Amino acid sequence: MTKIKFGTDGWRAIIAKDFTVDNVARVTEAVSEYLNKTHKAPSVVLGHDCRFAGELFAETAAKVFIANNVKVFLAKDFISTPMISLGAVKYKTDLGVIITASHNPASYNGYKIKAHYGGPLGPELVQEIEDIIPPDTIYDLDVISLKDAEKNGLLKYVDLEGDYIKHVEKNFDLDAIRNSKLNLVYDSMFGAGQRVMSKLFPNIYHLHNDHNPGFHGQAPEPIHKNLQPLSNFIKTKKDISCGLATDGDADRIGLYDAEGKFVDSHHIILLLIHYMVKYKNMKGKVAVAFSTSVKIKNMCDHYNLPLDVVKIGFKYICGIMVKEDVLVGGEESGGIAIKGHIPERDGIWMGLTIWEFMAKSGKTLKQLIQEVYDITGTFWFERNDLYIDEATKQKVLEACKKGSYKAFGKYNVSRIEDLDGYKYFFDENTWLMIRASGTEPVLRLYAEGATKEIAFDILEHTKKTLLG
Repeated sequence: MTKIKFGTDGWRAIIAKDFTVDNVARVTEAVSEYLNKTHKAPSVVLGHDCRFAGELFAETAAKVFIANNVKVFLAKDFISTPMISLGAVKYKTDLGVIITASHNPASYNGYKIKAHYGGPLGPELVQEIEDIIPPDTIYDLDVISLKDAEKNGLLKYVDLEGDYIKHVEKNFDLDAIRNSKLNLVYDSMFGAGQRVMSKLFPNIYHLHNDHNPGFHGQAPEPIHKNLQPLSNFIKTKKDISCGLATDGDADRIGLYDAEGKFVDSHHIILLLIHYMVKYKNMKGKVAVAFSTSVKIKNMCDHYNLPLDVVKIGFKYICGIMVKEDVLVGGEESGGIAIKGHIPERDGIWMGLTIWEFMAKSGKTLKQLIQEVYDITGTFWFERNDLYIDEATKQKVLEACKKGSYKAFGKYNVSRIEDLDGYKYFFDENTWLMIRASGTEPVLRLYAEGATKEIAFDILEHTKKTLLG
């Protein structure tokens, strides 16, 4: 049997190769063993997103949980990851499990574990579960009856989407958005946000709003290169106020302004801080990943908010959110959480917060971003992935470790930070970061400068310096 390894956000593998019924059963057996060891009368909330065979894999997990006397709250149909996390809180379960590969290509599926507080399970507990995954499965799944489990109380079907809609209606001024003159468009990328947004906003434009487990050949990751249809739709229509996109399991956000220009997660985090402090009179700590814009510190200084910068991976942000009063927690890849919701990334929740901000302020997204710039100054963030051989990758990392890089072309290094990768500052607002992928021969390069031209120029000089 395959060795199953959990990454930064769950276990992911190619369907029918390593992501199989037997392997899902093995993982679930380990989760069951952990639950029975740590809880009396354990329970779990369980569901799947829109991916191929999601229902089969979720029912496989349900049967193994039932066989281990773990009570299961099973979602009726496909749902988003935030719905599972919210469900763990609502139904007071010990864990949440969702079958999803998030933003990965359609050939993948995956297995995410959520904690009782509605966010990622801590990495040390995930490791504990991984360490006890058995080498094979002992269950004859065909003889485990979900109907019998429902009769004896070990299985209960729940409407997690309906619960989520009620939670949204309670926490947002939806009438302000619906009755505004905003012309809005939502792109679900064929993902798990499609149905809930159709119910909440039936009168806005919806793109890729049907069940397509192949995602029409496009990985459902809400980054600009994958969202050309949304950008072009806005440019063609010419009267759209804002475009929102979410990934396959709807926990990441993509955003577009009225000109069809992509608004990255750094700008979204800054907009959220600005809205919640200035307009809603809220306070709290800000927690962000190491790869986010330095302008977040400028914003926090302006509003006198404490700031924590953590390693890359939302689990580190969640770790702070469950212990402290956090206003906004976010990462460069589009995963953001805010106060008043669960300590979990939620693309729809962030999008609705921005739409509410626009509706209540009566301002365009461009005008609100200018309010941010008035505080922080303008900036541009860019990322480039270098696909190189492992030997070259290790050579670059060794040079980073030794402090060999003193300049990248005309950009002279003034100081270095190495919390998670290597961040080279040229001045307080201009920097480059080099970080290796842990799973493939890729070096990720991140750059920030006052303009788009500067950010791209830094990346070009860096490539020449690293690769010759």
